[in-house]
Amino acid sequence: MEFKDYYDTLGVSNDASDADIKTAYRKLARKYHPDRNKEAGAEDKFKAVSEAYEALKDPERRRAYDELRAGGFRGGDQFRPPPGWGQQGSAGPGAAGFDFGGGGDFSDFFESLFGAGRARGSRGPARGRDTQARIQIDLGTAYSGGRTRVSLADSHGGERVLEVKIPAGILPGQTIRLAGQGSPGMQGAPAGDLLLEIGIREHPKFALDGRNVLHTLNIAPWEAALGGKVPVPTLGGTVELNIPAGSQTGRKLRLKGRGMPGRVAGDQIVTLAVQVPEVASDKERKAFEKLRDVFSQYDPRA
Repeated sequence: MEFKDYYDTLGVSNDASDADIKTAYRKLARKYHPDRNKEAGAEDKFKAVSEAYEALKDPERRRAYDELRAGGFRGGDQFRPPPGWGQQGSAGPGAAGFDFGGGGDFSDFFESLFGAGRARGSRGPARGRDTQARIQIDLGTAYSGGRTRVSLADSHGGERVLEVKIPAGILPGQTIRLAGQGSPGMQGAPAGDLLLEIGIREHPKFALDGRNVLHTLNIAPWEAALGGKVPVPTLGGTVELNIPAGSQTGRKLRLKGRGMPGRVAGDQIVTLAVQVPEVASDKERKAFEKLRDVFSQYDPRA
């Protein structure tokens, strides 16, 4: 069989960075994709750049390929894998074999180098690989659930848009599995799944602590001193919160069950912050002076 120069196929040097290799692949994949390019030979070129990227994107496969290439092989040279290549217990980079997931129709050269880790009969149908991606959603969507559209890069260097159902109460780091949206299978086998890891954007009013929702509530000095009911926002809407008389900044109050939904719903933890109004008139100044005189025995630093 002929040795394939994957660097030459992608038009990059052998010391190209992973980012450069990915950029070159995406550019060529868009150029030769059969859905876009109907010229004779475009599909073969597309398969060639896909195979080259599959070989070079994985650090272990690339390292093994580079060791062979360093022996003086160039594109078009006759090639046979070294004795013991890819065998269990043999020395060298192929000792454990490789498993690239059966995600494409690759040449005998590729199969001879990297197909050792696949099961016998791997040229037959093989389920596609599961793939992973991370998406960001709003806290409100995470709380109430719903549907959101996400745009993801596909294996051909383009983009695809998926509508994803978000379950109510999902938390950062949890995963949504989309069946059949991973890498395509080989020879009619089903595609793998797509695993979407959830991230939640920062919110101007709320933060998460597990299933608990944290909120800082500004209150006036008289509300802190006298107590009373005040409105407080929650992810489920505004509710009334009873402020105990004599509350201070930093006091924490709990709204039971007002956190993230779940088998056991979280709570909303409200931290009070006493805000002093700006004195803007003689009337307001005199009111504070009177308050000072009434509380002349009070020492806040004692």
